[in-house]
Amino acid sequence: MKLFLKGTKCYTAKCPIEKRAFPPGQHGQLRVKLSDYGIQLREKQKVKRMYGVLERQFKRYFSIAQKVKGVTGQMLLEMLERRLDNVLYRIGFATSRREGREMVRHRAVTVNGKPVDIPSYLVKVGDVVQVVAQRHGQAARIKENLERTKDRPATAWIQLDVEQLKGAIIRVPSKEDIGLPIQEQLIVELYSK
Repeated sequence: MKLFLKGTKCYTAKCPIEKRAFPPGQHGQLRVKLSDYGIQLREKQKVKRMYGVLERQFKRYFSIAQKVKGVTGQMLLEMLERRLDNVLYRIGFATSRREGREMVRHRAVTVNGKPVDIPSYLVKVGDVVQVVAQRHGQAARIKENLERTKDRPATAWIQLDVEQLKGAIIRVPSKEDIGLPIQEQLIVELYSK
């Protein structure tokens, strides 16, 4: 399944999944019947890899999502979407979540005017995320990334200002905003064992 880990390459015909829709290796084309546990584990691993989160972080997000009022699976996805590196990816300042993470670590991003260098920072409604274009010649890179990602579907929960290179969080993201087939119920079932 396409996880869009390779930036803009996954939106073209050069995507490895488009070329070859089976695992690499001699035995990649064999059919394997997965158990219920295997299906749940694969779903969890898929979401972890999409967002670039380690196992310990993912467990922490899940435990927080369990404690918050609401549906646990949707709260988990909401928290993962609100990560700062993911917000940069959704806005279009970064072509992949990894690039967004790199921008945050290099202190090229401010939230409400204050520099933030933690990729797992959770943005809230009303926060303004802005790229400091003067740092390390970021302006040309950001403009190039915006040009590359302009045909990507727009995010409804973030309001973009291209001239000032900033985005404002106008509402909490929902499952429909993700746009990928994630079955969060399988993850909840896996952790509830």
